[in-house]
Amino acid sequence: MNKLKQRWGISSNWQILIIFIVFGLTGSSSLFVARPVLEFIGLNRMSFPADLIGAISYYALRILMIFPVYQVLLVLYGWLFGQFRFFWQFEKNMLSRMGLGRILK
Repeated sequence: MNKLKQRWGISSNWQILIIFIVFGLTGSSSLFVARPVLEFIGLNRMSFPADLIGAISYYALRILMIFPVYQVLLVLYGWLFGQFRFFWQFEKNMLSRMGLGRILK
């Protein structure tokens, strides 16, 4: 735990618990929130061919569509749980690693 606290720059086990809760809530609720949006635009498994290429295309597009929802919810839940600074820095680091860091500047 100490390595994780040191790496993340946090000081207590309580913060680690809150951070894990936020990650769990964000993952679950991003799928829940994104579902109506994906259905509204007509993105469902039946819209793609039943072969392997269709499945890969569907899930790749689904992940690309859910990704922005996840990012917003992560910062929102972080703010609600009093860990905005941690999750904002986490977002900036993740997006810069992906080459999208200039979006936040």
